[in-house]
Amino acid sequence: MNTFQKAKDMFKLQREAKKVKKELKNIHVEAETPNVKVVVSAEMEIIDIIIQPSASIANLPNELKDALNRAFKKAQIVSAERMQAIMGELGIGQN
Repeated sequence: MNTFQKAKDMFKLQREAKKVKKELKNIHVEAETPNVKVVVSAEMEIIDIIIQPSASIANLPNELKDALNRAFKKAQIVSAERMQAIMGELGIGQN
């Protein structure tokens, strides 16, 4: 592959990555515990946190941490799958 083709492919990859980044903002994933529900975007931004009024203050930090960690893991998976799809479409990373 010549240098010009590599540069062209990198430009296309960069353009597609920007497009995916915009899409990831609009993909929301949720995780919840008995008293906490969190919603995050696939771009790893917290969208919403809902805490039940009956939640125990003593357990709240652990429940919040658990829900956020699970939501972010789901978001990472969605993001990685989306980027893999783009890379596959561009023929990058295939043997």
